[in-house]
Amino acid sequence: MSRILIVEDEKHLAEGLRFNLEADGFDVSVTDKAEEALKLLLVDKEKFDALLLDVMLPGKDGFTAARELRAGGCYIPILMLTARSREDDVLEGFEAGADDYLAKPFELKILQARVNGLLRRSRWAEVGAKSAEPVEVNGKKIDFESQQIITGEKKSMLTLMEANLLQFLVRHEGQAVSRKQILESVWGVRQDTDTRAIDNFIVRLRRYLEDDPQEPQYLQTVRGVGYRLVQKLRKETSSETH
Repeated sequence: MSRILIVEDEKHLAEGLRFNLEADGFDVSVTDKAEEALKLLLVDKEKFDALLLDVMLPGKDGFTAARELRAGGCYIPILMLTARSREDDVLEGFEAGADDYLAKPFELKILQARVNGLLRRSRWAEVGAKSAEPVEVNGKKIDFESQQIITGEKKSMLTLMEANLLQFLVRHEGQAVSRKQILESVWGVRQDTDTRAIDNFIVRLRRYLEDDPQEPQYLQTVRGVGYRLVQKLRKETSSETH
């Protein structure tokens, strides 16, 4: 049975989510404070399979909590819930380490699909990571089983979505892949996901892989298409990439 932690200060919404997710067979815990969630996950080290995290909370907000979880080495899949659906807010959520983002008000069946999608991708990632050999890009070792990028003595942890996206790019090494392909293969087909969210994840991966993220050599943009990963630096004869 998968365990879900909900951090939501609107009591009626939190209890509604608990009721429906428990009806779906999940073991659900609820708190209305980010501080309590941080204690459960970082101090008590309780094992949960997914976190539903509201942005607007008393005390620490959801963005801050997500950053502290990632900084503390907790890479639980995070679905952020918020009434703030502006593009900047969505991007801030992904920048903080969220794996998915759902704006209020939402239909319950949409939330259930998102939760199941996160858990499914997490299981796929575990299976895929065990069968995936580590790869090297720009002298940096990508270990999918531990979800780490290793550079000498430095180890950088990857979130679920970062690892899934990077594994997809590695599987298509040398090929230009479209944002649509990424949406379908990494996120699952969802018309309401802005492709700019993908761009934000690419920016984060470049920070791990590139010597100069502003002038990417390995994780390249293919204009009018999407992106391409090359494991070894190649000279480009065309001006279509940068």
